[in-house]
Amino acid sequence: MSAALAIIAAYLLGSVPFAMISAKLFGLADPRTYGSGNPGATNVLRSGNKKAALFTLIGDALKGWAAVFAAQQFGLSDTVIGLVALAVFFGHLFPVFLRFKGGKGVATGAGVLLALDPLLGLAVLATWLFIAFACRYSSAAAVVAAALAPVYSALGHGGGGHLAVVGIIAIALIAKHWQNIQRLLAGQESKIGSKKKKA
Repeated sequence: MSAALAIIAAYLLGSVPFAMISAKLFGLADPRTYGSGNPGATNVLRSGNKKAALFTLIGDALKGWAAVFAAQQFGLSDTVIGLVALAVFFGHLFPVFLRFKGGKGVATGAGVLLALDPLLGLAVLATWLFIAFACRYSSAAAVVAAALAPVYSALGHGGGGHLAVVGIIAIALIAKHWQNIQRLLAGQESKIGSKKKKA
């Protein structure tokens, strides 16, 4: 029963839409109406309000970290902790509060990885930052970081630990960025900091 409650609570926490909360707090338009239409930090940044984007980024990352950290503190098994990690991540991707149309999971996934394995999380964040600063494409940075996350996990734990969980998160992240990948290949993807346009 405690395992089931933890998984449900993690999903509901993951469903909390910080992009929407940020829009309300900072008096911005609904982030689903401009840019990529994605309720996430990168799209909120297109509003031109860096504080709102930072609030969204921290909120989305924190909920991923908090769910896994809480499960660890309650002494739940590694299997349940892995399920909690997936529940909070997929809660962000498919939030009940937004009719199951959520963000792409980059910040929440990073928060989850930081809680599961701080070194893994930092390695993935460093990869994202390097690619993002090099090419200015958030989507490209996310895809590369996601693809390398299972590799880092395997190198660090020899295939043990939460490799399966990391792999599932990586596949889901790349899948959620499929349209971005198509735009990147067509040379039509927006760069970080580009101004908003109607979705």
